[in-house]
Amino acid sequence: MRSPTGARLKADALLLLASLIWGTAFVAQRLVGQQGGVHLFNGARFGLAAFLLWGVQRFRPLGGRDFWRWAGVAGALLFSGSALQQAGLQYTTAGNAGFITSLYTVFVPLLLFFFWHEKPALYTVLAVAMAVGGAYLLSAGGGFKAQRGDALEIIGAVFWAGHVILLGKFARRYRPLPFATAQFAVTAALSLAVGFFLEWPLTVSVRLMIPAVLYTGIFSVAIAYTLQVWGQQHTPPTDAALILSLESVFALLSGWLVLGESLSLAQGVGCALIFGGVMLSQADVLFFRQRA
Repeated sequence: MRSPTGARLKADALLLLASLIWGTAFVAQRLVGQQGGVHLFNGARFGLAAFLLWGVQRFRPLGGRDFWRWAGVAGALLFSGSALQQAGLQYTTAGNAGFITSLYTVFVPLLLFFFWHEKPALYTVLAVAMAVGGAYLLSAGGGFKAQRGDALEIIGAVFWAGHVILLGKFARRYRPLPFATAQFAVTAALSLAVGFFLEWPLTVSVRLMIPAVLYTGIFSVAIAYTLQVWGQQHTPPTDAALILSLESVFALLSGWLVLGESLSLAQGVGCALIFGGVMLSQADVLFFRQRA
């Protein structure tokens, strides 16, 4: 049974806000990644977010065994996607990373088709194609050149797709705030364990690390990922992936507005294509499903 249109639109608005926050935080992640900060950086920011959200809940128990099983899977997927994305940024360009990561919009419907036998509608396929084409123009400027870190970004995109599907299929059984807190705690624990083994002593400048952890821990993780969990209570995984793909648009626009970075015609067309794909998914909500 589908969620009412009003609840769906509210959920989509939360996902849109999450993509806006992620897009503006991309610069901080890349600066840390270029200095070799991957697992310890992720562990610190996800740990900070888990602690803050648990404090909001007055440090009460979060859930039982079944709850922690799914939160553990979600945290493991989040750890894998975040680690591969950060690691890949050391060996590829921001443009390549942005485009390849956006391919999870393709992997979501593919995984749903192969594992859950959910055949996407024609307009969904068109929306995904528009978003991927837009991401290519936006990130690669129409001239993609393979880099060493691209394979890591591709594998990471598969994990991002798995995380989106899990939230849409299973996380809606639980209250959003405790589930978000638990998955952050799992991600932080895995990241710190790997980080102390591979990255200690720390090579990243503390003056860069602390503000990056605070900004991304509070906004990118505690707020944006929690908005994602809330939003996917009502938004199907493929549509959620399309909305979240706007992260790359907001990353480019924030660089243009704040840092004075250039914006080419191809990138402008890419932005329009991604917005068009997202709007097509919303037309599906407003028109096709109301008639069903």
